[in-house]
Amino acid sequence: MPPTISAIAPSQGPTTGGTIVTLTGTGMTGSTAVRFGSTNATSFVVNSTTRITAVSPARAAGAVPVTIVHPTGNSNSVTFTYVTAQVPVVTGVTPDNGPTSGGTGVSLSGTGFTGATAVTFAGVPASFTVNSATQISAVTPAGNAGAAVVSVASPVGTSAPDTYFFYAAPPVLNWGAPALGSADGGVVVTLSGSNLLNTSAVRFGSTDAASFTVVSATQITATAPPGTGSSPITVVTPGGTSNPVAFTYVAAPTLTALAPASGPTSAGTVVTLTGTGLATASGVTFGAVAVPFTVVSDTQLMAVVPAGPAGTVTVTVTTAGGTSPGLTYTRVAPPGV
Repeated sequence: MPPTISAIAPSQGPTTGGTIVTLTGTGMTGSTAVRFGSTNATSFVVNSTTRITAVSPARAAGAVPVTIVHPTGNSNSVTFTYVTAQVPVVTGVTPDNGPTSGGTGVSLSGTGFTGATAVTFAGVPASFTVNSATQISAVTPAGNAGAAVVSVASPVGTSAPDTYFFYAAPPVLNWGAPALGSADGGVVVTLSGSNLLNTSAVRFGSTDAASFTVVSATQITATAPPGTGSSPITVVTPGGTSNPVAFTYVAAPTLTALAPASGPTSAGTVVTLTGTGLATASGVTFGAVAVPFTVVSDTQLMAVVPAGPAGTVTVTVTTAGGTSPGLTYTRVAPPGV
């Protein structure tokens, strides 16, 4: 029985011909010709029993029936419309930036796209689909950092170099400081690197920073969100996602005991502070006075009590995780004579 055509794509092309169309249907094996009106296709290939690709011949503007010639009889017809060809004009590309590695899906707007034969970015061919006479979808190829002319070619000419896509070099992070912060978040981390302009996100692990400021192409400050454990920091720009730099959330310290818990009003008593999360200690205070200390382990510190009046003072430890709740140390006045 004769073949049938259920669809043709695209359904229009320039009067100069050269449009590659796909016919889908049934019974196409053994077909001997594809006709656009009374004119045979420039060439055609039977891809399968359900698909033929054909190249449209040149014809005058207007709609023509497309049929398949087969030994068992001609198929039904579908309509292909010839339009007056014009040189493509590209008026915009969205988005207009992306990484040098390529792979960005973009939409080109303009006119005269019907029958387009190539889309290039700085002369490098891109994969593309002609959606209509005014729109093309394309995927950027890899390119060099900077502006790349976007061009569309057709059988009647190539668009003028008026529209650009901007390739961005990938961001690089060299270091972040501090590399430790409270599990409650809030620490401001300075990030140093390169290609950091136009940063759209700073991430601690998979969580976006509470806020960030792009200081320059080589520096960003970011406020850590709440988190736990190791949360490497990365930066996202039009050039892609950076390498990670280390950042670790630290639990707040605790104090469970002081030994001894009391001593003379004179300076010099060495007190052992026991608790948890003490390894990153940056300060020990007795009342409002900061004192010398030594980190023994994550659960133990040794501190030297300063001189002070008789009575109680609150002892606290400050670490990257915050400041501990206080414990009481008592100074005892010497006996009277």
